[in-house]
Amino acid sequence: MIDHPYRPPPERPQRYFDTMPVADPLLDPITGFLNRKAGLRAAAILVAESSTSHTPLGAIWVDIDRFRQVNESFGHRGGDRVIALIAERIRAVVRLQCEYSRTGSDEFVLLVPAIDHADAELLARRLLVEIERPLRIDTILIRPSASIGVAINQIGENPIALLERADRAMVEAKRQGGNRLVMSGDEPLTGRPGVQLAREEPAIESALYAALESGGLRLDFQPIVGLDGRVEAVEALMRCYVNGQQVDPARFIPVAEKTGLIVRLGEWSLLQGTRCAARLCRQGTPTKLAINVSRAQLLSPSFIQALHGALICADVPPALIELELTESLIMDLSETIQANLRTAREVGVGLAIDDFGTGYSCLSSLKDLPASKLKLDRTFVGVLPDDRRSFAIVKAMTRLVQELGMIVVAEGVETCTQLATLAEAGVDASQGFLHARPMTEDALLAWMKQREQK
Repeated sequence: MIDHPYRPPPERPQRYFDTMPVADPLLDPITGFLNRKAGLRAAAILVAESSTSHTPLGAIWVDIDRFRQVNESFGHRGGDRVIALIAERIRAVVRLQCEYSRTGSDEFVLLVPAIDHADAELLARRLLVEIERPLRIDTILIRPSASIGVAINQIGENPIALLERADRAMVEAKRQGGNRLVMSGDEPLTGRPGVQLAREEPAIESALYAALESGGLRLDFQPIVGLDGRVEAVEALMRCYVNGQQVDPARFIPVAEKTGLIVRLGEWSLLQGTRCAARLCRQGTPTKLAINVSRAQLLSPSFIQALHGALICADVPPALIELELTESLIMDLSETIQANLRTAREVGVGLAIDDFGTGYSCLSSLKDLPASKLKLDRTFVGVLPDDRRSFAIVKAMTRLVQELGMIVVAEGVETCTQLATLAEAGVDASQGFLHARPMTEDALLAWMKQREQK
């Protein structure tokens, strides 16, 4: 039990991180805190200083509870406003020399020099109280809360290990229901995959930059085949290679989204995808080419400019390009996203909803979707033909979506019995290993030409 007042640490010399202007690319524009990359660098500096001076260093990891609900209720502008206000509250409580960083959409890390276990716990509890004060957004009063994990560095500990312990303590606080504090050492070791990912993220980010600079990115292509055997479209799938080794998309895509690199990767995909569509046209096998786009891309004011540029450079008709979006993204109420989607449709580019059935769709929202194609998630397909409930869902959704004028595609088809069952359900087309595995651009051109000659 702590029964003494908080004692601030002694003054320390001002560093570069304390004096950066707001426009500096190392600062988060919403909070003015260090961004994730600069925060990791600051952690390395502070851990080194702590080791030299033989003084403790505290890492306080703050995660806002139920922040996704805030974004869904008030939009991302409202969410940004909440983040900015909570950042102000954090600064008001931590009135001492420390490094503030924003490591994720709703996560902050405070690195506090010369603070011991007891004072760090007291400071974190004051943060909990301050963050929980009511906060007004528009005309609604909300009461935010946070899950906080605290770690004090150990002798010989590296910066990543320190941050990992604070992160793991925060996750345990969230697991216990949120709005609480967990000190590192009090939480069970769960082996959370995200901890391993946090350790890998700097290396993956570096690999992505290397791939962008050295030509390590490429698109593979997987056909979408109609029930009549005609190729309905081809989906472009991004691949990343570093030193001859492929980086799993499940590893590099989340890091690209978190670091903002996904916008550059997306623009590269648009250029390469439209170029492939043009090559298909020139060899006499014109086919729609579907390119995945992210939320970060659609939030960019330059998205339509990038799309126009890709279409013009490739000299390909817009009708042969299709943008694949997740169902949550296509229903995003952000003004910028909706404007970009409308403009893309006006240009003549198609929109497809990917992985449908795994998000927060409701039947009433289907009538408002500005899409021409809907792709049923593979979770419905993998259990066919045995799971009759899944079959009933696929059949019902297919009929409803077709009545709304959209094409229905089933993903993840691997067997002839699955394809026959999907045909019985009435789907228009299917995609999966049964037809073809993802292939290089040259292999796709040869595959298409061979089918054309049959």
